[in-house]
Amino acid sequence: MKTYTYATKGLDTLKLDVYTPENIKPTDSLPVVIWMHGGGFSSGERNGIDELNIVNAANKNGYIGVSITYRLLRKGTDTGFSCNCSKEDKMFTFNQAVIDFLDATNFIYQNSKMLQVDTTKIIAAGSSSGAETALHAAFMRRFFISDLSMYQDIKFAGVIGFSGAFLDIDHLTIDNAIPVALTHGTEDQAVPFGSAPHHHCKPTKPGYIMLHGAKTITEKLDTLESSYYLNLVKNGTHDAANVHPEDLDDIFYFLNKTVLKNEVIQTKKYTLPKPTIY
Repeated sequence: MKTYTYATKGLDTLKLDVYTPENIKPTDSLPVVIWMHGGGFSSGERNGIDELNIVNAANKNGYIGVSITYRLLRKGTDTGFSCNCSKEDKMFTFNQAVIDFLDATNFIYQNSKMLQVDTTKIIAAGSSSGAETALHAAFMRRFFISDLSMYQDIKFAGVIGFSGAFLDIDHLTIDNAIPVALTHGTEDQAVPFGSAPHHHCKPTKPGYIMLHGAKTITEKLDTLESSYYLNLVKNGTHDAANVHPEDLDDIFYFLNKTVLKNEVIQTKKYTLPKPTIY
């Protein structure tokens, strides 16, 4: 593993860890998974259990794994990222997280030869707030960033999301649809499985915004005849954001078929909740 600084923003020095398969050859150019950890934009780290599980699975399947830090703008705030956090603060947090994600991706892109990355096969990935950011970066970057000239060369080939959602399902279109692998609990009370308010906030609350989760996203991809994999955790809560190694084989099988071989696959898997990882 090698660590790089991809940006310095105010007091934040933003780093990323690059995990490369041991058997890589000097002439290889490999697909890459860029992972953003969860934590409600207030906590988390780039070398936690989830992060190690995802980069290890990436390496096992012939991908480079990248785990990034980003600005935790809700850290130390009184309102966190729930119903008392204003809509304006939530939108600003989403906006800045998307910028951080794209800046990290741009670093990978600009240094692709050194890192041996195939820039046509970049997978945006994350858990919870990281999954929200990955989905927004893939499908709504124009909504968040008016001048995309810095990121015009970046094209994501797929998305992995654990307990993620995004703001406007209409931004997912036939023109930008890519393979998406989602894991989500049907009873998630923080990030909705279908279309519902974030944290199920009441309309009178400052933080009331609608989000569209895995159920709505995969239904839209179904109508677009685009690839998706849905691990539907029956009666699962937001704990489905935890990354379990035994679930990753199916995700990478899906990516290998759709991203690497251009096959169209639409599949659902039904599972039961697993114990929380500590």
